[in-house]
Amino acid sequence: MRLLHTMLRVGNLQRSIDFYTEILGMKLLRTSDNPEYQYTLAFLGFGSNPEHAELELTYNYGVESYEMGTAYGHIAIAVPDAAAACAAVKARGGNVTREAGPVKGGSTVIAFVQDPDGYKIELIERLSEVKL
Repeated sequence: MRLLHTMLRVGNLQRSIDFYTEILGMKLLRTSDNPEYQYTLAFLGFGSNPEHAELELTYNYGVESYEMGTAYGHIAIAVPDAAAACAAVKARGGNVTREAGPVKGGSTVIAFVQDPDGYKIELIERLSEVKL
């Protein structure tokens, strides 16, 4: 078994695609529009299946926002330098909600950014990773 993708519902598909591609550096892998059932899908990632898990953005026609609920946590992305990644996100107009620093009770360096729909993305420092 392996993880294929994670799906997020978004209120403005192009705004979200712009965030994940221009701010976080993902690639738009493919889109699929289904007018009969009134939704559009966009798949993004740092690479595509089967080597990489993907992010599926779902836009339901006419729905501009969703409530987060209390169960959603975050998406995690490995970065070689969390502080540099935060600086890059800010320089590209992104929202850093927690600056890089050690996780409470540990030594792993993390940071958090937020996408335009309010979803949290954790940046976890892993020295072997590719920069944002």
